Amino acid sequence: MAEDNNQNAGAQAAGEQEKPQLQFSLQRIYVKDISFEAPNSPSVFGQPFKPKVGLDLDTRSAKVGEDMFEVVIKVTAQVTHSESGTTCFLAEIEQAGLFRIAGIEGDQLDHTLGAFCPNVLFPYARECIDNLVNRGGFPPLMLAPVNFEALYAQKKRRAAEQAQGEQAQGEAASGEQAQTSH
Repeated sequence: MAEDNNQNAGAQAAGEQEKPQLQFSLQRIYVKDISFEAPNSPSVFGQPFKPKVGLDLDTRSAKVGEDMFEVVIKVTAQVTHSESGTTCFLAEIEQAGLFRIAGIEGDQLDHTLGAFCPNVLFPYARECIDNLVNRGGFPPLMLAPVNFEALYAQKKRRAAEQAQGEQAQGEAASGEQAQTSH
């Protein structure tokens, strides 16, 4: 009976070794691109600061080696004077990270690159934007946390809707062709 337990344990260990090991580690965080413009300075400093903030976020990822992925968050903040519409400043950063990811594939990998990794990087981008704006002579721009899970879900939903729309257009076009060939 002890031999049976040892054989089962050996077979179980062999099965676990065949499964790819899940690995996720952050290798490096870095600024890929950074820009700050204050086109209307110094005159903008003479007005009471009543900002209207426009924020744009984008993410992208690329495989850069075996089990290595670069994920980039692009944050663009354009602040205008709420009354005059004069541009106070434009701050832009591409915050990047190099991640080692193994044993994750398909939709799960896409989700990791599109939601989880940006969640890891965003606090660094926030701090960098805040610092950049402060160095430009403006009050800190404290960006609110971003729910990249929700943004990822929206992106997937839009992609599915677009694919359905294209499929419907393709079916309509082939139906028209069939009617004109009669």
